[in-house]
Amino acid sequence: MRNINKISLIVCALLLFFVSNISSAKNLAPLEISITYIKQIIKRPPALSNVIEQAQDSGYQGALAGLADSNSTGKFLKQTFELQLMESDQQDEVLTKLQDAYQQGKSLFVLDLPTDTLLKANQWAQNKPVLMFNVNESSDLLRSKQCLSSVLHTAPSNAMRSDALAQWLLNKRLTQVLVVSGERDEDAELSQSFKRSAKRFGLTLIEEKQWTFNSDLRRSAQQEVPLFTQTLKEYDVVYVADKWKDFAEYLPFNTYIPRPVVGSAGLEALSWHSVIEQWGAAQLQKRFHQQANRRMNELDFSAYVAVRTIGQAVHKQKSADSQQLASFIKSDQFELAAYKGRKLSYRPWNGQLRMPMALVQPHGLVSLSPQNGVLHPRTELDTLGFDVEETNCVSNKEIL
Repeated sequence: MRNINKISLIVCALLLFFVSNISSAKNLAPLEISITYIKQIIKRPPALSNVIEQAQDSGYQGALAGLADSNSTGKFLKQTFELQLMESDQQDEVLTKLQDAYQQGKSLFVLDLPTDTLLKANQWAQNKPVLMFNVNESSDLLRSKQCLSSVLHTAPSNAMRSDALAQWLLNKRLTQVLVVSGERDEDAELSQSFKRSAKRFGLTLIEEKQWTFNSDLRRSAQQEVPLFTQTLKEYDVVYVADKWKDFAEYLPFNTYIPRPVVGSAGLEALSWHSVIEQWGAAQLQKRFHQQANRRMNELDFSAYVAVRTIGQAVHKQKSADSQQLASFIKSDQFELAAYKGRKLSYRPWNGQLRMPMALVQPHGLVSLSPQNGVLHPRTELDTLGFDVEETNCVSNKEIL
């Protein structure tokens, strides 16, 4: 009898909760929220190998998935979300489209832009009531020195990736590292980011090498890679910096000393991967595959989180005002559930989304960083990427 009475009380409480929510929703004024997705199409440099190709609609499909989830909740609150796509392969046209959308009354933007265009977009946004999200650019400079006051970052920084790997290497006592980097500027940035992480977590770089071969590794990897990875000192692991994957995928199982490969191949630190299925992620993966007829990638997830951030802020604030939404998103009150095992939030000093990083091999989840035992006075998520003391962003004094 007691159990029946308890169940009855719980049912009554739930009914009262839903009835009160429905009653309050009836009194709400309808809201129409327009989000503009702006993409600059980048012609990638020719790769020496065509191992992996990213879907052309990457990012936009993730934004559509975020739109569907936001509308699913929004229909109970009289909130309707819509998404408009604008794209161009010319920087000037991208900035013109941004201005045109603003003149049409748009103030919420999801930006899939390279660094130089993103910097100009941020400059354009000064003193304008707009809220913008960077979903693709991982440059550390945008989080440490060239801080973007009008932009929030849902794309993880290079530092977040390298810190996640360095924590795992330290945890596994793989502390002697051979670093292999490509010739491109982007590869140098990745390598420099890992060097920072290695110093931060006490790893030793036994040697650094630059890959300068231009041969077809599909035919010669078994001969060239072992010779290239010979060193005077033994190493525990090979870190490879190769953003466009010209050669990285040919290093695993081909190194002179049989050791694990991390970085741009082997074990990678990603914000999202199709192998993530915990914390309800399997349902998101299924919904996305039904929508896009492919797997959800990192860029899709970054765009998904950007749209869901807007949706969550609108749900809570019951407003479409971009400045009110921005203030709420940057505050301690904002939290976002995004299938990562914990609530996500934004760092107020540089606008970076705090989130765990998945350490994955091509067909499985290996670990999640921050690693167990890594501590931080505020949140262990701030052990990934630039903490407030490490940036030159204008608001860091307020945080301290």
